[in-house]
Amino acid sequence: MITKPSYDALIIGSGPNGLAAAITIARTGRSVLVLEAKEQIGGGARSAELTLPGFTHDVCSAIHPMGLASPFFRTLPLARYGIEWIQPEFALAHPLDHGQAALVARSLEVTAASLGVDAVAYTKLMQPLLDNWESIINAFLGPLRPQTMLHPFKIAHFGLAALRSASGLVQTQFKGAAARAIFAGMSGHSMLPLNTPSSAAAGMMLGLLAHAVGWPIPRGGSHKIVDALAAYLRDLGGEIVTGVEVKSLDTLPPARVILCDITPRQLLRIAGSRLSGLYKRQLEHYRYGPGIFKLDLALDGPIPWSADACRRAGTVHVGGTFNEIARSERAIWRGEHPERPFALLAQQSLFDETRAPQGKHTVWAYCHVPNGSDVDMGERIEAQIERFAPGFRDRILARHTTNAMEMERYNANYIGGDINGGMQDLTQMFTRPTISPTPYSTPDKSLYICSSSTPPGGGVHGMCGYFAAQAALRHL
Repeated sequence: MITKPSYDALIIGSGPNGLAAAITIARTGRSVLVLEAKEQIGGGARSAELTLPGFTHDVCSAIHPMGLASPFFRTLPLARYGIEWIQPEFALAHPLDHGQAALVARSLEVTAASLGVDAVAYTKLMQPLLDNWESIINAFLGPLRPQTMLHPFKIAHFGLAALRSASGLVQTQFKGAAARAIFAGMSGHSMLPLNTPSSAAAGMMLGLLAHAVGWPIPRGGSHKIVDALAAYLRDLGGEIVTGVEVKSLDTLPPARVILCDITPRQLLRIAGSRLSGLYKRQLEHYRYGPGIFKLDLALDGPIPWSADACRRAGTVHVGGTFNEIARSERAIWRGEHPERPFALLAQQSLFDETRAPQGKHTVWAYCHVPNGSDVDMGERIEAQIERFAPGFRDRILARHTTNAMEMERYNANYIGGDINGGMQDLTQMFTRPTISPTPYSTPDKSLYICSSSTPPGGGVHGMCGYFAAQAALRHL
């Protein structure tokens, strides 16, 4: 229930970025109201029993290296509000044929040792990043700003490599199949073809985070993150009201500033009359990327991976060699649905006993598809897993699938199934949603955008909301 006639700040959307914006403003003692269209808060960080009773599945986000590394989250007392991070033995495993697998451990030395001929090359690439990881995170988890260049020599090694294509970096750095496959999978998170400039950025960042903070799992489900944020916000005096879909800004309670955890397409729909012609045209040209197809499974036992490393990792990248993954990701940009998709898989229940009944397990997996796809990729994902884990299909108790358009219906920010809030290539990395020194601002000085359509983009880190709130506080 809305309790005040007016507020200092009104936030539309209760995803991690919306809640981060609300907390940042509430910490200054100002009144804050968060409105959420769904009955449950969380946006991309929700959990639910999607398959069978007692099986807790993460609906969207699952593994959270950016949550643990986030400069904003690290200022919050999240542990006091129930967040417990679980670190699997290995952050990542990548199965190859003939029972082999590459791995990424928290230890750089252990990872390098597993890569054989590329041990020295991998260490040479990652050690300078690890030595300066906090400076790199602070520089790149946000918009371009003077602080970005406070330590130019510390971040240059990362920045120069991140601008490259994943294909180019792999061809010059690595000789063996293991290191090439590992980097292909991590770079595949970019949802870009691997021969595209800046596609290496995701691989560099995720590799760095694996060694710096790990790829942790929140005990109990991803919803625990937003539950903690919401509880902290309420203790600061903030209010959250669910079940309120905002169709026009004109229907909102009076507020000095409004922050929107939505993408440009929705902003145009609810705030068109407040935006200038030039800004509206810029938003109309904002580009969305590929969608995803999501597969959730309840299993009668753990996945019977052929490679032992895969049984000890929280995340498994299922796609085979670098060339196989590159072909799969390139096909999507041609509007095709690959027969052998690159699948990103998490097996939280191996490390978190709260996710499934004793002896049972959950599987969280998705692959990339063309934007707006309604094709069911479940059989193809299962075939890829079976390829590296013979007998896996015999353990399936129940399935739940979500195609790209169903993802958009679940969360209006996922336009065409795009979970990143827009394409994150070189031209839309820091200039999202428009080219501006303050990309969170709009021509209306009381209106801001705080979603993953702003820097630093997708991920559960709250930094988009934090920076948008800082811009709004300057106006307040």
